Amino acid sequence: MQHKARLIGLPKLQPIVTILVATCNGQLFLEEQLLSIESQTWPNVDLLISDDGSSDSTLEIASSFVQGWKKGKVVIIGGPQEGFAENFRSMLLNDNVNGDFVAFCDQDDIWKPEKLSNAINVLSEAEPGQPMLYCSRTRFYPDGGKIRMSPHFRKPPSFRNALVQSIAGGNTMVMNRVAFDLLRESARRTSFVSHDWWAYLIVTGCGGRICYNPQADILYRQHGTNLVGANSTFMARVDRVRMLLNGRFRHWTEVNLAGLDLCVDMLTPKARKRLMDFRDVRHSSLIKRLRALRKSEVYRQTFFGQVGLKVGCALGLL
Repeated sequence: MQHKARLIGLPKLQPIVTILVATCNGQLFLEEQLLSIESQTWPNVDLLISDDGSSDSTLEIASSFVQGWKKGKVVIIGGPQEGFAENFRSMLLNDNVNGDFVAFCDQDDIWKPEKLSNAINVLSEAEPGQPMLYCSRTRFYPDGGKIRMSPHFRKPPSFRNALVQSIAGGNTMVMNRVAFDLLRESARRTSFVSHDWWAYLIVTGCGGRICYNPQADILYRQHGTNLVGANSTFMARVDRVRMLLNGRFRHWTEVNLAGLDLCVDMLTPKARKRLMDFRDVRHSSLIKRLRALRKSEVYRQTFFGQVGLKVGCALGLL
């Protein structure tokens, strides 16, 4: 008689997280970022590092650090040198992303040790086949300044919100494989303004779930060379008004909508309807625009953001 192997008591293999690390002239802070990833309580972590043409010692720091990496596999590639969004897009399309979960990572943050574990505990609640993306608030640490938090957004994440606002930084995002596969397919079809805003649009537009943590998992180092800065200061609000008035926000929206057109078959019927309604907000007469805005039910997370949305609609700046 043959005896079946006894598996009782053997440890279960824990899922793998692949972290997409975008670098470019990050020698000042990269090592501290990598050390914070190394200190993660989650044991199985692969790294895909895409360097976008650094002229400093960034590559040397990364190469030296990963020689002692014991949590998983490490791949270092050259980026397309077309900006941070294309750098992340190139990693979305890379064949080395094999994790059960995928996270975005900038080169100058500090992650709390439990960041990945917190995210995976939440993402593990997804129903089979359900796209899910975890994101959180951020603690900003400006050079020479006090520590403060990003805004606490209290309205529910949704495609209606994503059409006019990105609520979390990509550096806070972790997604399950279903969400990543959707994002990868969309990246095959189109470029985008920003990987985090695009992830929010695609996951919600395809019927996925966004899990927004009001607690902060990362410390975002605010300094003079950040490509994207803090959004909670008075001057940041002034900058957003400027972006609305100078047409930059409208341009970003046009890029997002053009990308969504190329992925429209991926969207849910409800999202496609919202997309059509939102187009009326942008291309009608004043009265029709305001009516279309109400019909579309798009919204921003804060009172002043909502006021700005209505003013932008009235002025034809959306």
